[in-house]
Formats: sequence, C-alpha cells, structure tokens
Amino acid sequence: MNASAHPPSAVAKPRVGLFVTCLVDLFRPSVGFASLKLLEEAGCTVEVPGMQTCCGQPAYNSGDRGDAKAIARTVIAAFEPLDYLVAPSGSCTGMIRKHYPELLAEDPEWAARAEAVAAKSYELVSFLTDVLGVASVAATHRGSVTYHDSCSGLRELGVQRQPRKLLKSVSGLELKELPEADVCCGFGGTFCVKYPDISNAIVEKKTQRIAETGAETLLAGDLGCLLNIAGKLKREGRATKSRHVAEVLAGMADQPAIGEAAE
Repeated sequence: MNASAHPPSAVAKPRVGLFVTCLVDLFRPSVGFASLKLLEEAGCTVEVPGMQTCCGQPAYNSGDRGDAKAIARTVIAAFEPLDYLVAPSGSCTGMIRKHYPELLAEDPEWAARAEAVAAKSYELVSFLTDVLGVASVAATHRGSVTYHDSCSGLRELGVQRQPRKLLKSVSGLELKELPEADVCCGFGGTFCVKYPDISNAIVEKKTQRIAETGAETLLAGDLGCLLNIAGKLKREGRATKSRHVAEVLAGMADQPAIGEAAE
C-alpha cells in the first residue's frame, strides 16, 4: 500500500462529539468537563453539538415510540458529521447504539443513518481503552473506592474491565471489588418511578454490599445509578461518597460528591 495515499487521516486527531446526557447537564456538569479533559488528553478534538437533547430513552422505555424516533433523528443529525459519538453513560450509549437501529429500521430515509451513527457510538471509558488504546491516566486519588457496573453498560456494551483497568493506574487509589457489582441498583430509568417500593428494596441491598467493602467512595459510569445510590446512602446516614468514574480518572474529584451541597 502506498503510505502517501492517506497522509492527512493518518495523523489527524479524531473528531469526537461529546454527548453530554440529560442527567449530566442538569445535575452534574462536572462529569461533562471531566469527559472533555480525558478525551482531549487522549488526543481528540472534541465538539459538543448544540442540537443534542435527550437520547430518547425515557420515551422509549415508556412505550412512546413516536417521540423516541423524533429524538433519535435529532441526535443522529447532530452527530453524523463527526468521527465518533462518546457519552459518559452506558445507558445513553446503549440506547443510541442498540435501539436507534431497531427504532428506525423501517424508515427508508433514516435506517442507514441510524446504523452508521450507532456503529461509531461509545461509552466514554470503553472508547478511551478499546478505541484509543489508553492504558493509564495521570491522576491521583487518595483513598479507597469500589465500582458498580451499570446494567446497560455491562449487558449492552460489555463495559466492565475497562474502568477497572484505568482506575488501577490512578496514584493513591485503592480499588475494593464490590460484591454483586453486576446486580441492578434499582434505578432503571422510569422503573424507579413506576415501582418505587421494588426499586427501594433493590437499592437497599446495593448499599449493604457497598458498606461491606469498607470503601470510602462509590464509583460508577452512569449518573442515574449514582443519583439513586447516593440518595439511598444519604437516607441511611452512611458516609460513603458517590462520584462518576470520569471525575476520578480526570483528577477532578475535588468538588463535593454527588448529593452533597457545595460549601
């Protein structure tokens, strides 16, 4: 092959579209800034398309296929020009990667476009490790942490070893494995609203397992899980802090933990 045939693309930085997610935008913007920092440090040119809104998962889970399709089209159009779509959420990424093609499969105008965007959509930590080959980060975190595997990230995207790999490179961090780390926290998007009693019973078991580790901080890759677990930890009077894994990997865990008020 003639190496001179593709010189620009061989050295060009990948253009990554950061899908911020609703929960990050509304409740934890620091996760978005941490994601941006990690991606730029990994050599990416990062853009945040202004057209992006929700991924459509609440409508999809509630059976509102019409609105879910409309939202999917908006997201697809916003991220089509970019090399990748990356989100600090296995849940949102799973929606885009797995369910957009199903939603729009019978739409002659959008089916192929949905497939194309789905194929280049990744959860943040998986993208860093599996696509960019990042093996370590230059971050420091003094203390012990445990990690909860979110359902969508684990089961739809295979995100499990990737965050642990990078966490082990964080200076000063002690990783304590969480018993039943792959068991649901009870959030489940609209599930916790429709079935609050069941949701509460599930998250109660999760906080018990977290307490068993003795870890000072709980980490996860989905803010929905973290908000749910952090709320339960607070109601139980537990001292365990909750943070998004991106904040620790980016060395940006100096702000109040999830559920804590700024002083």
